Formats: sequence, structure tokens, C-alpha cells
Amino acid sequence: MQEHSATADRVVEAATAVVQTRGYNGFSYADIADAVGIRKASVHHHFSGKGDLGQEVASRYRSAFGEALADIESDTDVPIARLERYAELYARQLSEHGRMCLCGMLAAEYETLPAPVQDEVRGFFDEQRAWLARVLAGERRPAADARRRADVFLAGLEGALLVARTDGSIARFRRIARDLVDAVA
Repeated sequence: MQEHSATADRVVEAATAVVQTRGYNGFSYADIADAVGIRKASVHHHFSGKGDLGQEVASRYRSAFGEALADIESDTDVPIARLERYAELYARQLSEHGRMCLCGMLAAEYETLPAPVQDEVRGFFDEQRAWLARVLAGERRPAADARRRADVFLAGLEGALLVARTDGSIARFRRIARDLVDAVA
């Protein structure tokens, strides 16, 4: 069982990297098998269909992002610091891996995704907006204004990744992120 799990993890990691750079519709099981160094049939053994793999990739990303948000909350209760740390989650994807936000990439292909993958993407963005709205509202229940500012901040970061990706400029991303923090805080 451990070998099965280790191989499945490697498949998910490879698929994550491909989705973050080429999108869901930009990969096949042959691509993943080549990246992992296994046969295509072995990918099918772990994930019977591309939708199953896509759902697992999105689910794990969503979960890891949720853990990162919990870490931010445990490290600081200062809203601006939380927003800065949140923006850094996005910056690291681009600077360390040359990748986009996985769910941002999936959102661009939303209409072509299987329903379970769509559900994960929608859940990811719902969780992000809710967390950001709580940060922006402070200890109060998020009001409509905090939810609107959360949408602006989230959309701005996703857009900043796209713009920065065109020339690989992490400095550009960080400038935009700084402006977003200043605008919504």
C-alpha cells in the first residue's frame, strides 16, 4: 500500500506542476507517466480518469492552501501582515517554481472541467474570499464592504500572476501585490 501511495503522490505532484504551467486541458496521462517515469497504465491504476486525477490535484492544493492560511493566522493577528503573507503564497508559486495559482489556471478552463473539479475550484475561491473578508473585517462579521474588498484583492493577485508571468517578473508581481494591500487594507 505504501508503494501505491508513494506513486500516487508522485502522479499528483507531476499533474499539479503541469496544470500550474499548461492547464488542465494541456496535459495527458502520457505526459504524467513520462514525468513520473512510469507506464501510462500505472497512472490509470491510481486514477481511473483524468477527472479523478484533476479532482485530487485540486483537492490537495485547496487543502494545502487552507493549511497555509491557518499558519498565517497562528503567526500574526495583524490584518496587513496577514494580507502580505497571503500575497507571498502567490509570489512563491511564481518565484520558486515559475507556476501560476493552480485554481486560477483551472478557473480559466472552468467550463471545460468535469463537475467534481469545478466543485473544488469553486470551493477554493469561496474559502479564499471568506478568509480574506474575515481578515479585512477584523474581528467583526464580514460586511458587504469587506467581501467586496476581498474579491478585489483575490482577483488582483490572480491577475498580477498573469501579468508577471508574461515576463517572469516577480518584482512586478510584488509591486502589484503591495499596491493591492495598500488599496484594500
